[in-house]
Amino acid sequence: MLKFILKRLALLPLVLFGVTALLFSCLQFLSPEMRAALYVKDPRQLSQLDAVIEKYGLRKPLPVQYGIWLKQVAHGDLGYSETAKMPVADAIRSFFPATFELTVVTFLPIMVVGVFFGVLSAVYRDKLLDHITRFVAITGYSLPSFVLGLGLLMVFYGRLHLFPPGRYTLDTDMLVHADSFRHWTGLLTLDCLLNGQWHAAADVAEHMVLPAATLLYISVALLLRITRSSMLEELTKDYVRTARAKGLPERAIIRKHALANALIPVVTLSSLLFIGLLGGVVITETVFDFPGIGRWGVQAAQQLDIPGVLGSTMLAAFLFVIANLVSDVLYAVVDPRIRVGD
Repeated sequence: MLKFILKRLALLPLVLFGVTALLFSCLQFLSPEMRAALYVKDPRQLSQLDAVIEKYGLRKPLPVQYGIWLKQVAHGDLGYSETAKMPVADAIRSFFPATFELTVVTFLPIMVVGVFFGVLSAVYRDKLLDHITRFVAITGYSLPSFVLGLGLLMVFYGRLHLFPPGRYTLDTDMLVHADSFRHWTGLLTLDCLLNGQWHAAADVAEHMVLPAATLLYISVALLLRITRSSMLEELTKDYVRTARAKGLPERAIIRKHALANALIPVVTLSSLLFIGLLGGVVITETVFDFPGIGRWGVQAAQQLDIPGVLGSTMLAAFLFVIANLVSDVLYAVVDPRIRVGD
């Protein structure tokens, strides 16, 4: 197992190198004046673009430019984001915790509901429970997230005055930015609890209810379908028939035999789903005015904020590469044949 993991880790730097090279190559379609924003640390430097272009060799051959830019990235210098009014690295540190907290709150319910009801749907095929889960899966997979989000806003916030959009109220905003407030974990709900601010924690949690509900319904639909189809395929295989012929209890057959093999495609989907949430769910964050990394990326694209777009894209690409690594390791845990044959 350790050898398998070390092989995957050895490939990680090469993959990351390829990702950065591809992203930087795409930037070459822009003029040197536009690319100069990637090296600006202060907005006042924008009035001295010729000096920036000369300093960082933006008219030199591509390999030279790439080396200079990669050195800047290695030092955490990703340019200045006009959208966020701060350096890109600071913007990522500012917006990413909100997305991370929303992901943490949402991902576990998605996995529990999707896998549990996907298995039950396969076991009770063509029964009432199967019809209900398939209805949920079809509607959730077909329904655009902005339609569901706007509908939830109109019902719960517009009519019932519950679960407002945004991150928190003005009172909580003043509290979390006070000098006496300690940011222990970066998860605002947990930090409020650790600071003894129970009302602020409840306020932050209340603002996450509708975004989390939207992501849960939309994301669980695909997981339900994949789990159900994978489980149905396993239940028709010879080893399941043999186990039944030997008189094993049906519950033991499902839990100890069929489920383990059915989880392999689920592992792939769940890792990509987690990274998709971490990368910022653009539409959901925009609909609910949730200040996460996805909404910032959209605003940066709308305002032609090249450093902001590149910073959010690099973060998403890095997370995707890490997700593939974790997915490979989980493959080996779920199915030992993979690491034996590697």
